[in-house]
Amino acid sequence: MIKNYSLLKKSLSVLGMVILGFIFHGILHYEPATIAILGAAVLLIISKEDPHHVLRELEWPTLFFFIGLFIIVGGVIKVGLISSLSESMISLTKPSAENMFVTAITTLWFSAISSAVVDNIPFVASMIPLVVDTAHAVLPSGTDFKSVVQHPTLMPVWWSLALGACLGGNGSPVGASANVITLGLAGKAGYPISFRKFIVYAIPITIETLIVSNIYIWLRYYIFN
Repeated sequence: MIKNYSLLKKSLSVLGMVILGFIFHGILHYEPATIAILGAAVLLIISKEDPHHVLRELEWPTLFFFIGLFIIVGGVIKVGLISSLSESMISLTKPSAENMFVTAITTLWFSAISSAVVDNIPFVASMIPLVVDTAHAVLPSGTDFKSVVQHPTLMPVWWSLALGACLGGNGSPVGASANVITLGLAGKAGYPISFRKFIVYAIPITIETLIVSNIYIWLRYYIFN
């Protein structure tokens, strides 16, 4: 299938540089999107491929879907809806410095349900400051930021957020960027997958993986810790 080994070498070289750019983007003070676009521009220049052909092959419906999705999610975050829901969830669980079991398990399922409705990336971005604020409220005053983030009591909450958002994103076509891209590619290849068909298969698997995650959090941090 590989017919142009020269282009393959150029592509892998640029991809390697882009990945390094992602790793060190904080030090370089560049957004990941800037690094990705720069990599694409460099590859277009050094590959000497026809830009019209390359642009014609892009998944434009998927790109415009993401544009619309992030505009809507950005608006929801801006008006404070996700923050209000998250703050209410945290206040109801009443976390303490000794035990955050209820907070962790609630975070797991709340993150999963929310990530199936909105994209999990902006959801996590909005949840992180709230988890940190909660930790500041329950941990001793004067604790520095690094100690708060890495505090043992907070570890199950971080893992619950990560597992819930990641696995919950599998629950619907719009829950994760990979889902949208896969559906776009499948439709383009002549195998369209409807929203209903996707969730029929996705929801049971998502629930099963979340139950396993729930058991893991319970055993790892509250039974064998």
